[in-house]
Amino acid sequence: MKEIKAIVRPFKLDDIISSLHKIEGLPGLTISEVKGFGRTKAKDAADSFQDGLHDYVKRTKIELVVNNNIFEEVVNVIQTTAHTGNPGDGKIFVIDVSNTVRIRTNERGEQAI
Repeated sequence: MKEIKAIVRPFKLDDIISSLHKIEGLPGLTISEVKGFGRTKAKDAADSFQDGLHDYVKRTKIELVVNNNIFEEVVNVIQTTAHTGNPGDGKIFVIDVSNTVRIRTNERGEQAI
C-alpha cells in the first residue's frame, strides 16, 4: 500500500478529482486547504499573501492511500493534471504504508482501504 500526498494549485483541484474518478478501484481521498512556501519563500509568487511576518501561497493538499497496483496510475494522473509548467505547481510524495485498520469493522491491510 502507498500513501500519496499531493500539494497542488487550488484551481486545478476539480480537474484532478475528475481525472481520479476515472481510476477503477480508487478507495477515496481527503482534501485540505493549506498554506506554505517553496524555495523562493513565496516572495515573487503572483498568488502570495502575507500572514504575520512571512509570505505564503495557498495550496490544496490531496491525501489518499491506495493498493500497490494503482499507485503509479494515481501519481501519473495527479502529475499530468496538476501540471502548468510554472514554478509552484506543487509536489507529490509517495510513502510506504505497512498497515491499515478500518475502525468500523477492524479489517486490516488492503481490505481496509
